[in-house]
Amino acid sequence: MQFRSLATILLGTALAGAGSFAAMNLAVGPDSATAMPDVEMIDVVVAQAEIPFGQAIAPTMLTTQSWPRSAMMPGLYTRIDAVTGAAPRRALGRIFPGEPILAAKLSAPGERVTIVQKLTPGHRAMAISVDAATAVGGFVTPGDRVDIVMTEGNGAEMRAVTVLQNVRVVGIDQTAEEQQDQPVVARTITVEISPEEGQKLALAQRAGRLSLSLREADAADLEPLEQINLADLFDTEDPEPEALTEVVVEAEPAAAPRRPSIIVRRGNVAEEVFLK
Repeated sequence: MQFRSLATILLGTALAGAGSFAAMNLAVGPDSATAMPDVEMIDVVVAQAEIPFGQAIAPTMLTTQSWPRSAMMPGLYTRIDAVTGAAPRRALGRIFPGEPILAAKLSAPGERVTIVQKLTPGHRAMAISVDAATAVGGFVTPGDRVDIVMTEGNGAEMRAVTVLQNVRVVGIDQTAEEQQDQPVVARTITVEISPEEGQKLALAQRAGRLSLSLREADAADLEPLEQINLADLFDTEDPEPEALTEVVVEAEPAAAPRRPSIIVRRGNVAEEVFLK
């Protein structure tokens, strides 16, 4: 009996193992109905090395990478020679290694790439002189938004006023690259402004010293700001006016009316005689 029970257990174990093995092969086998369907791939052009803003793109900077055809986006290139061509194209922004090359990030063949391509339609680029103190210690970079504050006057007449708010920085010295890893102490900052704002900024540069105030990303577009005078820096209250004291002037008593009189002289003696 013990032998028969042991044989039954071994036979059951063997059958269970065989069934599991068959089920596994059925699930992953090439003829299985649950096998993953083949994904159609296509080669697209990607950056092989980092390409900075304004750089002419050479074939050695590019390579191809397999890409699902179903995930193709408008503007992708499938041939390297379509990107380079006879006249070079230039990058309109930094392109990172492995990033697909999009037509929207490339200039036209042979086109010059300057800061003009970064301007919003209807706007101008204008440079202002700054230093480490007035440019937030070099932490202002292209793409940031700033307020421009003017200080002018001397002594007690000194004042500060915010000339422009929410202005986009498009260049630092000769650099328009928006992704910079380290702060740069610049001598000039180029900002994007409207023609009317350009007139205000030109006057402000001549009238006083300009400083930049770096804005947070979600700050309100415009905030009401009042002019600040030097006296506003001190926490003093205006003295209260003294209470007026009423002064009462007493009138002097009226003098009694004087009777008419004449002077009568008798020798060396003079006498006043009052008339009736």
